[in-house]
Amino acid sequence: MVSDAVTGLTSDEAQVRLLASGPNAVPDLAEHPLRRALTKLWAPIPWMLEAAVLLQLALGDYAEASAVAFLLVFNAGLAFFQEGRAQATLDALKSRLSLTASVRRDGVWKTLSAAELVRGDIVKLSLGAIVPADVRLIDGAILVDQSMLTGESVPIEAGSNFTTYAGALIRRGEAVAEVIATGARTKFGRAAELVGSAHAESTQQKAIFRVVRNLALFNGGVTILLIVYSTHLAMSLAQIAPLVLVAVLASIPVALPSMFTLAATIGARAVARCGVLPTRLSALDEAAGMDILCADKTGTLTRNELAVTACHAMAGFDEAQVLAMAGLASSDGGADPLDAAIRAAAQPAEIARWKLVAFTPFDPARKMSEAAVIDEKGDQIRIVKGAFTAVEKISEASPPMVAIVDELQIKGFRVVVVAAGSTAPLRYAGAIALSDPPREDSATLITQLHDMGVRTVMVTGDAPVTARVVADIIGITGSTCATVPLPRDIRADEFGVFAGVLPEDKYALVQAFQRGGHVVGMCGDGANDAPALRQAQMGIAVFTATDVAKSAAGIVLTEPGLSGIVAAVVEGRTTFQRILTYTFRSIIHKVVQVLLLLVGLVISGTAVLTPLLMVLMMVAGDFFSLSSATDNVRPSLLPNVWRIGNLTVAAIILGFCDLIFCIASLSAGRFILGLDGDALRTLTVVTLVFSGQAIFYVSRERSHLWSSRPGSWLIASSILDVTLFSTLAIRGILMAPLPSIIVASVFCAAIILAIFLDGVKTMLFRRLAIA
Repeated sequence: MVSDAVTGLTSDEAQVRLLASGPNAVPDLAEHPLRRALTKLWAPIPWMLEAAVLLQLALGDYAEASAVAFLLVFNAGLAFFQEGRAQATLDALKSRLSLTASVRRDGVWKTLSAAELVRGDIVKLSLGAIVPADVRLIDGAILVDQSMLTGESVPIEAGSNFTTYAGALIRRGEAVAEVIATGARTKFGRAAELVGSAHAESTQQKAIFRVVRNLALFNGGVTILLIVYSTHLAMSLAQIAPLVLVAVLASIPVALPSMFTLAATIGARAVARCGVLPTRLSALDEAAGMDILCADKTGTLTRNELAVTACHAMAGFDEAQVLAMAGLASSDGGADPLDAAIRAAAQPAEIARWKLVAFTPFDPARKMSEAAVIDEKGDQIRIVKGAFTAVEKISEASPPMVAIVDELQIKGFRVVVVAAGSTAPLRYAGAIALSDPPREDSATLITQLHDMGVRTVMVTGDAPVTARVVADIIGITGSTCATVPLPRDIRADEFGVFAGVLPEDKYALVQAFQRGGHVVGMCGDGANDAPALRQAQMGIAVFTATDVAKSAAGIVLTEPGLSGIVAAVVEGRTTFQRILTYTFRSIIHKVVQVLLLLVGLVISGTAVLTPLLMVLMMVAGDFFSLSSATDNVRPSLLPNVWRIGNLTVAAIILGFCDLIFCIASLSAGRFILGLDGDALRTLTVVTLVFSGQAIFYVSRERSHLWSSRPGSWLIASSILDVTLFSTLAIRGILMAPLPSIIVASVFCAAIILAIFLDGVKTMLFRRLAIA
């Protein structure tokens, strides 16, 4: 029985401490929804759209301003509703704390809310309870499961002066403990703080920023030349302002954020059929570039359940007998995972050969359990099962048994020894090795990821020896690091196993790998993994993970096993290829549009595009091209990297080729066909739309454009785009009419342009390593 000798705090003392230290709860770090919404309007693309809206309002173009404002709100709304899981993570962390606790106050036991606990309180820990705060045991003995917090795969026998943490589960026994830390000061609370502060700028965000930056620098320079030349032509401010507005609108890749979101949404639906649930859409994009996966051991690469790994029988016994005897000395249906594993391994028919007379449960003080049985001959036999150091005191000396136990313990196994006999000393029957076995598909996962260019490292709070055994079984290579805290400059290729690490070490390791330029995945199942799951670009929670881990992760496996990780990587790389197509096409088209404004001004002496025509092409053209989110593409064989610099170089070269085509079309209209300014603007629109379609089909394939069949939605959107603008041009709707023969001629010329650009593209992609 647990002693009631300790009196605990008085209610007045507890109240003073509660006011000083605050409640035993995780701090609420939620960002206000309004603030989150406003941040969606504070980024490079929103800035450009906002500037365009203000300029249009100043010019009195209210309809065009409304259209651009709609695009601005559309992009922001998509981003707002698809982002962020940090608050859900913190809520899950709070829910893991015990709602109530048995506390000694004013000399009597009371049931209070766990939030009312303070340092110095005396609490009672009983079977099935969740530890409500960080505590130090004073009296009693318990079996405590800390696997979700520390990564230790085996529950720990704990007695006086043992320290355990908030969120741990009591598997057996009862104890009295003193609270030593509450709220944010607990190990659990520290994990919550790390989750709240964890942030890794996604490669998607970086890609969008660099695309917009490069376009702004290039097109900004062209716009300055446009203003200078307009001034040279003595154009009035009323003529220059619309020209500048068109240049600004032409420079904005308006649907680029929407494309990232739409492509990721389609990818998310695809992986959902494979038992994968993305909680952040950007996680699929990160899966495409992931080149290193940090995997927790317990509950992730292993099943987080004890199982009999080996049984060594001594002379005169066989393995079936040893397991049956151990099963008789184990509780049937209890909460002790070790007893459950042994009962599961023992053959029921073998156990039935013995008649159980008496059973004595495991005693933490003696470190043994015991059974009295009658064998088939009618003899009564005493069977003991427990730690070797305890059993050897009542058994015959046996050097072979000592050697067997030493060998198994060196390999990291949990070892129990079985001895039996009618009289003392007892005779050793055998030794049983238990471990947390790897999942059946862990080795397959490691191999598949390796073939895809992704290196896997194990990150665990378990002991180095135990971690090394599992790593060797599943094929994780590299030496073992057991130094904590981890060096800040640690490299991903230095070790294959990181053992004995705490939650903050896992978090720091992910950050260290990210500083080294890696796109990091983190796979885990417990609260101790939550900070690292949140910090990693691609956090993965397995099917059996806690709510804490699932809400912190970007991807949750909704079915048993690890095959969903490979499916996520494959679909992520497919999604990347679709986004790459759209991005490449956008850069080319935006460069050509702005340059054509300048060249058109030189050729015709007037603006070849109006704000209305530019907005029309933005709304129709940019959003029709979102159909590339459904295109048929092949996933890359290795991790993808956003090479925006190389992509921009290739886009500018192809853009100049397209520009020559556009200049030729304008020149023919101006000097050969003698078109007036309005008709020339219509020709400009038709030329840009048709050449944009040529660029679209050239961009979608990393090889020649005829190497694969385009998706059905892409073909349909192309037909709709060409038909819409051809109809508007021929009938003179929103623009001056143009003869159908001219429209058809430009369309045929665009087909020839596509074939030429395709040859240039394949050469550029090969030389610039764009894939």
